[in-house]
Amino acid sequence: MRSIGGRLRRATVVGLALWLVALSAPAATAAGSAAGVVPSRVRDPWLWQATVGQRPAGPAALVFFTDRTRYFESTGVLVARDGAYRLIPIGIAEGHGLLSPDGRHYLRPQSGELLDLTTGRQRRTVKPGLDPFAWSPDGRRVLGTRNNDDQVISFGPDNQQLNDPEKPDDLLVVDPYQGTEQVVAAGTFAAHNGAAWSPGGDLVAVTGSPDVPARVADRQRLVVLDPAGGGPRWQIDLGDRRILAGPAAWHPDGRRLALLAFDGCAGPRCTSEEAAARAWRVEFLDTATGQAVGPALPAGTSVSGIIGWRGEDPILRYTSKTEQDTDRQAILAALSPDGGREVLVTTPVGSTDLMVPGDLLSRAAFGGPEPRPSPFAAPLWVYLTLGVPTLLAAALLARRLRRRRSAAPAPSA
Repeated sequence: MRSIGGRLRRATVVGLALWLVALSAPAATAAGSAAGVVPSRVRDPWLWQATVGQRPAGPAALVFFTDRTRYFESTGVLVARDGAYRLIPIGIAEGHGLLSPDGRHYLRPQSGELLDLTTGRQRRTVKPGLDPFAWSPDGRRVLGTRNNDDQVISFGPDNQQLNDPEKPDDLLVVDPYQGTEQVVAAGTFAAHNGAAWSPGGDLVAVTGSPDVPARVADRQRLVVLDPAGGGPRWQIDLGDRRILAGPAAWHPDGRRLALLAFDGCAGPRCTSEEAAARAWRVEFLDTATGQAVGPALPAGTSVSGIIGWRGEDPILRYTSKTEQDTDRQAILAALSPDGGREVLVTTPVGSTDLMVPGDLLSRAAFGGPEPRPSPFAAPLWVYLTLGVPTLLAAALLARRLRRRRSAAPAPSA
């Protein structure tokens, strides 16, 4: 009995030690030896995966979004540069935010909260209502828009309308660390749809609908300007079949600006199937004049934007449907001049978005190992739920064994 009780106590101590080690140790994966490289494939997290706030994991190698988490709705999944997986919970009706160029911060839309991925702390630094479009190349400023429309229409005693529910929106440059903001004189827009910084950070390109009828018809205007002042350099109408190619639409050489244009159904009356069947291509404008330049690149279907460049090749984000046509899957692919497509990053089925920090994009640091989420990277409550009952059961069993030992008759001489 004494040997059994001793072994049980030792097993309890060992189990407690392993529990504490698992709780404090980082999730080590194959990606640990390739820090600073974007993994070529990522996977769904465990349902009990810890959030960034519960167990910070460090700067991001990438972030993707999926509803296949314990929240059962769109959730950000951080894959850190050591391969650790963490969750970024998303609020109700909250969109997807922006990842800073160094991968250390995540700026939430509307709430203006900045999440530090290295410490897990979150603080509101920007006035609420900002929809961020793009970080500046130096990571110090964010270009975004704020909706000025009145949310409720008011009427006077004679039934006259007292307010304007369709006010022009503001284009803003904000400092997400200090909380300062500056209105950019980009002309009148009923709504902004996207924006991109030039490689030097001295110019921006912004698109949107100039008035309410244009917004209803999905027609957009493109303006290139100096955010510090001086008014637009040039502007053109894009119509309803061309859009700015994304936050990285500006080519690294600074002389070309990429647009996404499509063939197929256009306008707000298109069904989701018709929109998914659009055949996209990448077109280029001269950033000095706004004139078309160079040949277009065929890009295929399900394109959602350019997020970076690998030399001359744009890196496009695709969000395509699966064969069952019930889920979507986000991938990154490099597009060559002949229309060839090289897949760089693949996310699990059910993913709807994908972002990579600018410092890894500028180095085209792709092709990293495929990290798997660690089942031990769980929040404290999981360990308490599993560990405490086990330890209590072991303690009760040890107590019962001691009682049996003490109650046993002494051996006769």
